[in-house]
Amino acid sequence: MKDLIQTLRNIFSIPELRERILYTLFLLSIYRAVSFIILPGIDSQILSEEFARTQGMGILGLLNAFVGGAFSRGSILALGIMPYISASIIIQLLAAALPSLQKLQKEGEAGTRKLNQYTKLLTVAVVLVQGSGYLVNLRTQYAAAITMSAGLFTITALLCMLAGTMFLVWMADKITDKGIGNGSSLIIAIGIVAELPPALLNEATSNPPMVFYVEVLALMVVIGLVVLIQQAVRKIPVHYARQMVGGRYPMGMGGVASTSHIPLKLMSAGVMPIIFAQSLMFLPATIAQYFPESDFWLAAGSWFSDYTSIAYNVIFIGFIVLFTYFYTAIAINPRDIAEQLKRSGGYIPGIKPGKPTADYIDTVLTRITFPGALALAGIAILPAIMRAIGVSNQFAQFFGGTTILIMIGVVLDTLQQIESFLLMRHYEGLVKTGRIRGRAAVGGMV
Repeated sequence: MKDLIQTLRNIFSIPELRERILYTLFLLSIYRAVSFIILPGIDSQILSEEFARTQGMGILGLLNAFVGGAFSRGSILALGIMPYISASIIIQLLAAALPSLQKLQKEGEAGTRKLNQYTKLLTVAVVLVQGSGYLVNLRTQYAAAITMSAGLFTITALLCMLAGTMFLVWMADKITDKGIGNGSSLIIAIGIVAELPPALLNEATSNPPMVFYVEVLALMVVIGLVVLIQQAVRKIPVHYARQMVGGRYPMGMGGVASTSHIPLKLMSAGVMPIIFAQSLMFLPATIAQYFPESDFWLAAGSWFSDYTSIAYNVIFIGFIVLFTYFYTAIAINPRDIAEQLKRSGGYIPGIKPGKPTADYIDTVLTRITFPGALALAGIAILPAIMRAIGVSNQFAQFFGGTTILIMIGVVLDTLQQIESFLLMRHYEGLVKTGRIRGRAAVGGMV
């Protein structure tokens, strides 16, 4: 306890770190306050009651968890920052296929700014599409909660949701620049964490104490396992040759100057495969909202909304494995790593530089990606498993999927940022042994 108190004192004794933390907390508190501003023409109480009675048990309940309940309240932040995340994913995929976007990625800060502009413009289009689907769903299934004419409600609500999402994009940029950690990830994580206290309270009041304690203990075990899986790496040893000076090696030593390693994470793709897979699984239900009178789309939307069914989870696992390989191939390029090693005088013992090195890295990456994909799929279907054994839908969401991966990933990233500030100021880090590895160093070299 004394060490913890001293660490907190060290954190707040660094002016820049203290200002960044307070600035981040200030903006996040504004986000939570704005999430309670309701769209014009909606009776929030009726909407919340109807949502909990019907769609709260399905896919829309999962979406609602990402935005801290704003979806079910009819808030101007009902879509959260998810349209921006979707736009970022689309730009990343296009950058892997279009030479013009690849060129921008290599132009440094100027290229990054241009890509950010494209992402924000695409965000507007995504908001209009997703927002329209959300409003169609409100008008067809929750008509009792709407107190305004259809045309006026659609126009005003779309504009308000667009303004709300772009406000969150601006806030995320500010947190990233002047705060602690990645702004987009922190906003999503805060929305998820905001739903945890009500979920715990509901679970505690609806179950015997012993059952509740066992569920909480199970959650702690799952969190520990997810942390271990996220931090697991396969280290490829790298040697750097010592340069000769005057025809001999300095200080009479051999040709190996230093050793390092390439850390390939077990889950190099992070949470992205689950996001991709869920986007495809959400698609039929989203399309069904535009065709409320079509029996086919209503049946498809209903089938894909049951995330606890065996068929749903089998398809879900297949998508996750597929996208894990796909995103890993985009995120990590063995050729680039081999070229970087060659330029810096590094080599993998027993492997020739150049193409043999790239092939070796690719082989290792392929071998660890499969168990990583299975682990990711296991985490993704944990909420369905917990739901099947009797845990409430609201609490089951915290046992796996994107919720737990995002929360743990954001916590690790934030701790890494704080650790860096403390070490730069010659303070002890947050942990006595080891180092905190966030998601930023995926595929990189240390």
